[in-house]
Amino acid sequence: MKTLLSCFVICLSVLTLKAQIPNFSSTQHIDQEFGLGTISLTYGRPDVKGRKIFNGTEPYGVVWRTGANAATIIKFTDEVTIEGHKIKPGEYSLFTIPGATEWTVIINKVAKQWGAYSYDQKQDLLRFKVKPYRLPITLETLTMQFTDVHIDEGILQILWERTGIALHLKANVNDRVIANINRMMKGKDKPYYLAAVWYYNHNLDMTKALAWMTEQEKTQPDAYNVKYWKARILLKMGDKKGAINTAKVGLFIAEKDENAEYIRMNKEVLRDAGYIK
Repeated sequence: MKTLLSCFVICLSVLTLKAQIPNFSSTQHIDQEFGLGTISLTYGRPDVKGRKIFNGTEPYGVVWRTGANAATIIKFTDEVTIEGHKIKPGEYSLFTIPGATEWTVIINKVAKQWGAYSYDQKQDLLRFKVKPYRLPITLETLTMQFTDVHIDEGILQILWERTGIALHLKANVNDRVIANINRMMKGKDKPYYLAAVWYYNHNLDMTKALAWMTEQEKTQPDAYNVKYWKARILLKMGDKKGAINTAKVGLFIAEKDENAEYIRMNKEVLRDAGYIK
């Protein structure tokens, strides 16, 4: 009984100490919406602290956890392509092998592991090479970030000290969205507005986009956002007169409601159509 009590006291002391003294390297969790799903990253963020990092603390040619403490975890809720390699939905670990002119990026099927101590190459889902680039400044803390993110493409950057790598991401979204639109158009609640905007932004059938936005206009005749998008579609179709007339109505409604954003946006259509300077 005394031994059990002693163990309990020790465990409680460790937990209390951990609550009072944080990890030397903080942990960051990032969720990025991408395609029709989400990409999540969890990694430890070590600092340079005056050290030489690559080909120093982190030797060239050696598998690195790409962070501190536990191995970096990357999770996909939808299929994603990284540097041309398809990855199914799932949770994986992200390792790298730094080099002077080339890095190896590793997606490993064992998601939760401490560092690279138990890393097993046989569990690799895939490996690929990327070229590192030099940063203009020294970045003290290891940083991962998503940049240039669009619906179906983006970049995951891994940056530390004076070195960075960029992983190019893609998702097959358009075909599936069109299939979803076609399916929903057969139902009761038809997504006229969103479908028309999607077709406009992806340079698809503008005749369909105009028909859908016109249907939306019937239920929202005084909506300046609907007028704006209808004007945009008309302008893309080459109907400047129709675009001008629609944008003028949208501008009038937006000014009446004092909506600065759609005042500006409808004026942009009028400028693009050559009606105002």
